[in-house]
Parts: sequence; structure tokens; C-alpha cells
Amino acid sequence: MIAGVFVQSSGLGTPLAVCFAPIVCSITANSLNGSGRSVQAHLLPARVELVDPEIKQKVNQRNWFYRFDLPDGSVTESYLPASAQQVHTTRLEMVERVLKPLLAKHHGLSGLDLASHQGWFSLKLAAMGCASVTGMEPRPGHIDDARLMARASSAENIRFVKSDIQNIDATDIEPADIVLMLGLIYHLENPVAAIRAARAYCRRVCLIETQVGPHLSGMLDWGSHEFVRPIQGCFTVIDETEETHGGEASTDGICLAPSAETLLWIMEKVGFVEVALVSPPADAYEQHRHGKRVLAVGWVP
Repeated sequence: MIAGVFVQSSGLGTPLAVCFAPIVCSITANSLNGSGRSVQAHLLPARVELVDPEIKQKVNQRNWFYRFDLPDGSVTESYLPASAQQVHTTRLEMVERVLKPLLAKHHGLSGLDLASHQGWFSLKLAAMGCASVTGMEPRPGHIDDARLMARASSAENIRFVKSDIQNIDATDIEPADIVLMLGLIYHLENPVAAIRAARAYCRRVCLIETQVGPHLSGMLDWGSHEFVRPIQGCFTVIDETEETHGGEASTDGICLAPSAETLLWIMEKVGFVEVALVSPPADAYEQHRHGKRVLAVGWVP
């Protein structure tokens, strides 16, 4: 909650300053006017935006994968184990490190959040300064949750569309300056096609975050021991066929997780340039810290 500080110098009829910030203001008379007169500070009520009671009730009745900050100062509870919730904040910190300088320099950019889930990162894109954001998600329940949270947050520049990355409905999805694909490709049976789709719908920069598997390199006999080719990358196959009913698992069940080297190679092959891994912060979620998850960035030439 943000408290206001009303500052008035004795003997003056008008305030010298009004601060609305979540900090303690230390103010002296000399720094204000050099008069040596005493200064009084008074706490004012915080400026809080209220959430429509009906919408707030619906929010409270649902289960949330993320901890959403609501305009009234409350925060939703997450059903994700506390030990794993840092995955979201680590992703966000790494994404912001790439996007904030871009959004500060260029105004009016659009965002596309592929597999937007309940819309947490879509809302973050809007908060960072995207003029418009589209979230694309295959699960109707997640779409409903995301639309409700957008209403609760009074976010009018966000829309959510039901579509699958493996079969995008081009009538609803348009290319965007910024494309996010976070926590998705390791749930897919065709991650290469998904990365191609991300490139096709990206005008400036794409960020892909994924679980990664071990890497394999070397040479492979290709049709004959007399004809060999270099191994460019590899995928780890994971079975989620018993979990397709879940909100965070694969929709098909067969999952291919690339190695970090494979991800970078594919991004370059489908047309991204200046492809690189974004280094995690020192206090990152353990999987990012130990290289079991990576965030890659690729730019459009």
C-alpha cells in the first residue's frame, strides 16, 4: 500500500510537498527553502484503486497458478507450491531486462503471449508499456481466468484468444513486435514448428523460455559409414500422456525438450539473429540458476 506524506513548513499556508510513494521521506527545511523554519510531515491516506465487488468475488472463487497483484492492494493465492513460485518472478526479471530498454526507446509496440495461461505475463507486458497485447491459449478455462483478471486489473489493451500454437487461427492472431513463448515448447511434440510460428508472428524480438535436456554432439553415420554428418542438437523425450487433463501439462502427451544449444541453433535456422541466452540473476529460481531452464532471445533482422 502506498502512503502519502503531506509536508508543510510552519508559518506557511500552503504545503511544500506531497509525496505518494512506499518510502520514508526525510525532508529538512534548509533543503526546501533555506529558511531554517521547522517542517511537519503528515501521513495521508493511500491512493487505492478499488476492484468491482462482483469481479473481486469471482476472483476469490477461482484457483490461480500465479500470485496476481490486484489494484486494491490484495494478492491472489497460488496453488503452485511455494518452493516453485519463484519460477515466475525469475522469468519476469529476465524478460524485463531485455524488454524494458526496448519499450523505453520505442512507443506503441505490440505484444503476443503464446500459451498465455491465466494471463500473468500478458498483464506484465502491458504494465511494461506495450500499447496492445494478445494472449493466445488453447485451454478455455485459462482464457476465462485471464479475461477475468484483465477486468479486475482494468487492463483494456489486452485481449485473449483461444488458439493452439500447433494450429494457429490466423484470423484472430496478428504479428506483434514482441513475442513471448514461456514455459511452452517442452510440452510440445513439435517444438520446431512452434519456434517457426513464433518467428512468423514476430516483428522485432522473441523470448523463449524452456526446460532443457542434456546435449549431445559429435558425428553420425548418415546412410553409410562413408557419409557422416555433424550432430547439431538433440531433444529429450518426456511422457505426459497421463497428465493431459492438467492445466500445466501437454495437450497431446508427447513432449520434446531441447538442449540449450539445440534451442539456439533452431532459432537461428528459422530466421532469428543475435540469438543468445539471457543470464539468470544471482538469486534466480534453482532451475534457472543451474541451467536446467533457459531463456533465449532472438531478434528479427
